[in-house]
Amino acid sequence: MMIRTQTPMNKLSRRGFSLGLASISIAALASPAFAISESKARSLVDLLVADLNKIISSGKSERSMIKDFEKLFAKYADIPVMARYALGADARSASSGQLRKFTKAFQGYIARKYGKQFRVFIGGKVVVKSSRKVKSFIEVKSMAHLKGQAPFEVKFLVSDKSGKDKFFNMFIEGINMLLTERTEIGAMLDKRRGNIDKMIADLKKAG
Repeated sequence: MMIRTQTPMNKLSRRGFSLGLASISIAALASPAFAISESKARSLVDLLVADLNKIISSGKSERSMIKDFEKLFAKYADIPVMARYALGADARSASSGQLRKFTKAFQGYIARKYGKQFRVFIGGKVVVKSSRKVKSFIEVKSMAHLKGQAPFEVKFLVSDKSGKDKFFNMFIEGINMLLTERTEIGAMLDKRRGNIDKMIADLKKAG
């Protein structure tokens, strides 16, 4: 059995993303035919960041912020593509019903896990800086500014694979969010001896 390691992420900051540089094959995620423009990708991330900054500065409770973050994630992220990648090779053997349930559970899990970290952003903000074409997708760079910390880079990878402009991955100081979650979910599957239904039940409570 493959040995998988779990890497808890406690803070959306330098300390929370000290996992090391991760790499990923983008070809499996982004559309093979390049259509999205840099300006459209940057506009998407500008809107995403504006909504994110509103959540951060809203003064709402953590529970309310997590609900808002899940709505933001559903609006701007290509969740089906992200979920299939996070499930890995097991996505090929999963039934359509299992994939639907996993995708929904994955959406809630991401909202809870990352939404809880945005407390550290109160009083800070995220600013979009630049964009560039990379193969069949657009990489949009932004900087996160937190109180008492040096700014750090957040990259959004954007494509139109789903038929709409969506981001399908994030890198925070070089750390690949989607690859990290693939490792975490793989560990859940190993714990349940490859039982996808039991892993989905775990995922609904995780984060």
